[in-house]
Amino acid sequence: MSAKASIILVVEDDAIVRMLIVDVLEELEFKVLEADGSEQALEFLNDEDQYIDLMMTDVGLPVMDGRELANEARKLRPQLPILFASGYAENIDVPDGMHMIGKPFSIDQLRDKVKSILACQA
Repeated sequence: MSAKASIILVVEDDAIVRMLIVDVLEELEFKVLEADGSEQALEFLNDEDQYIDLMMTDVGLPVMDGRELANEARKLRPQLPILFASGYAENIDVPDGMHMIGKPFSIDQLRDKVKSILACQA
């Protein structure tokens, strides 16, 4: 019996960075939804038929930053685990149930972080 692939929503306004993250996650056999910013992310989050196991978001997004997006996401999906990616990881207070990975991160760091978050949800 194969385990269902976890679905990860990746929110990143830099197309190249987003592509790299998506490639890594897909290689790790996750199903990935891509959003280039908070508006697109909220479309996924508002779709009640779209299951999401984890949202990974850049902190420095245009229009609505990652923290504001996380707050909106939590209103829609109170249990959704959130992973922030930031080049300034040490300067950010992360609320309960939310996690942080500093940029740049290695493939191994990303894999370990995502797997540990999802393991907590299981």
